[in-house]
Amino acid sequence: MDKANADPARLPVSQTDLTRIREGRHDDPFRILGPHQVSGTRHVLTFQPGATQVTALVGDSRHPLSAVTGHEGLFWGPVPGDEAYRFAARAENGAEWELEDPYRFGPIFTDFDEYLLGEGRHKRLWEVLGAHVREHEGVMGTHFAVWAPNAQRVSVVGDFNFWNGRQHVMRRRGATGIWEIFLPGVLEGAAYKYEIIGKDGVLQPLKADPVGFGSQHPPANASVVRDLRGYGWDDGQWMSEREARQARTSAISVYEVHLGSWRRKEGGRPISYVEAAQELVDYAVDMGFTHLELMPISEFPFDGSWGYQPVGMFAPTVRFGPPHEFRDLVDAAHAKGLGIILDWVPGHFPTDPHGLGRFDGTSLYEHSDPREGFHNDWNTFIYNYGRTEVQNYLAANALYWLEEYHVDGLRVDAVASMLYRDYSREDGQWVPNKDGGRENYEAISLLQRVNTETYSENPGIMTIAEESTSYPKVSAPVHEGGLGFGYKWNMGWMNDTLEYIKKDPIHRKYHHNQMTFGLHYAFSENFILPISHDEVVHGKGSLLSRMPGNEWERFANMRTYYGFMWGHPGKKLLFMGQEFAQPSEWNHDEELPWHLLQDPAHEGMQRLVRDLNTLYRGEPALHYKDAQEDGFRWIEGGDSERSVFAWLRRGGPEDAQIAVLCNFTPMEQPAYQIGLPFEGKWAEVLNTDAGIYGGGNRGNMGGVTAVAGESHGMPARAKVVIPPLSAVYLRYEGS
Repeated sequence: MDKANADPARLPVSQTDLTRIREGRHDDPFRILGPHQVSGTRHVLTFQPGATQVTALVGDSRHPLSAVTGHEGLFWGPVPGDEAYRFAARAENGAEWELEDPYRFGPIFTDFDEYLLGEGRHKRLWEVLGAHVREHEGVMGTHFAVWAPNAQRVSVVGDFNFWNGRQHVMRRRGATGIWEIFLPGVLEGAAYKYEIIGKDGVLQPLKADPVGFGSQHPPANASVVRDLRGYGWDDGQWMSEREARQARTSAISVYEVHLGSWRRKEGGRPISYVEAAQELVDYAVDMGFTHLELMPISEFPFDGSWGYQPVGMFAPTVRFGPPHEFRDLVDAAHAKGLGIILDWVPGHFPTDPHGLGRFDGTSLYEHSDPREGFHNDWNTFIYNYGRTEVQNYLAANALYWLEEYHVDGLRVDAVASMLYRDYSREDGQWVPNKDGGRENYEAISLLQRVNTETYSENPGIMTIAEESTSYPKVSAPVHEGGLGFGYKWNMGWMNDTLEYIKKDPIHRKYHHNQMTFGLHYAFSENFILPISHDEVVHGKGSLLSRMPGNEWERFANMRTYYGFMWGHPGKKLLFMGQEFAQPSEWNHDEELPWHLLQDPAHEGMQRLVRDLNTLYRGEPALHYKDAQEDGFRWIEGGDSERSVFAWLRRGGPEDAQIAVLCNFTPMEQPAYQIGLPFEGKWAEVLNTDAGIYGGGNRGNMGGVTAVAGESHGMPARAKVVIPPLSAVYLRYEGS
């Protein structure tokens, strides 16, 4: 055969196959390209667009290949022996390059992986899908695997092949819809996407990897190969103690943070993961918080979504650094005794062309019917929770963050939108379940699966539901008919108390029940009391801006509210900036107004939150029975005329009880009588009217003494000074 020309009729493949390879439309390129045995001698067929000469290299020997007549870019010829070979290619302009032949490498995805995927039981899906740097058959490169069952053809494209989808067409794996290829020489940092031809023959927009571990910096949106191996975790002590630290009986006080606007650096850039590992961690620890909750860091295209419209579910956003640097943040937090909670968004995903929508030309991840598959509120797609592979994808993603990044909990966003098929829909715009009801059985099944698997695989973690309705048993175990979450945000408490606190004190007596109603259901779930980012956006203003009265009264109202919150049953959550009474609504494009801490009123609020956290963590009575009814007892819950609330918090049998008294009027209560369970000294351990917090320094001179005499159904009584707009904490010291 003439080295300059190879007759396509003499090749062991058809003209049609050659044409489809050249056009990039062949669905089985591994059958066509790569090595072939012809009359006992190995021959090789390769497709190298742009090359005019291709030579196979085996050790020191060179074997020029012949161009295939009529099929530009295709080369064929004998390469004797069975040793590994490489190619040397030359273009018409004289450019030369060497490369391995990806079509000489065998598959990596196993039959067992396919079986688990088909069954929807591949818990560690990320270990087989996505882009993995590895050695294969003695060569370093990256193995790519993606699920696209309805595609005619899938290719990997990137700088390494000039984004040419004809060059690296992937191998289809059986009936599961997995496509894979090993690309030798492609390593950490390579940008890539998938080029997909749908079953109708239409070329789809280039797609980011659904299981990609990295991404380009927005607005660029290609996936980036990231090698997740080899991180040296140093958090063994934290991991061994985590289960006890995150139990229902432990103090949990969460600082919710939007990394992009907590602090800004030179030129207005956001803080990095590495910088946050020191500055943010140290700040949260100094403030007495037990956990950081990070608003979504899964890669997202639009800054204004704050991360709640993710595209890269397996990629920590590169806005703040690469994956290992996010691990540095987690590791640093654990070293200081601080847990990390991530916001997790399985409720919807954006319609960006490079995302999951119509991934292989069909509604693969989303419902095809917009009544089930589209959120009108957010203009986003809704996952098809009933599809086996999609449920597997989301459940594995939850495990991924817990295992690969050692995060300690997931706060699941917008659970209510998942639970109800008619969520934010008019009549006729939603599809009932099989029983004609509104509950989304498939989403319920997903949430139960996620909670069951995350807790069983990673004991000591916690999952938290942002659930805004009264759906029952959100934090009850799955085997008891619950959703299986560890905790639930108490949205009802938040809404009622914020409505109350914004009213002029003269009117509060008519709304007294808004502060007490939450105790009717406070122990029906394992609750977290949240003052989250949702309360300081969309025209709501800041917490301080909602407080009535003059400047002093506004700060005093806010201090009293925090005193009420930290003394109330339930774990705590506060969004950044509210700890020092940010006066303006949160802006995700700017850092917090840290300069305000030069003002004594703002610095005093910060000091109060620090001291509340310290007291809450140090006093078992304030946290040990947060979710148990016998940890709380009203002293006075009905004094609406004076807008006073008083109650007891109790821990274990040996723990000192604490009385909490709140006065929500600007009128001092100089001798307010309360009942107490014991005679003797009750020390004033916190008073929000203290001068160091910006108050008027009125109080009880260190404490009160309870004497015998029945009051409020208890055997002892005391008269307490409750300053105007203040909360007072009294701890029993003994007789």
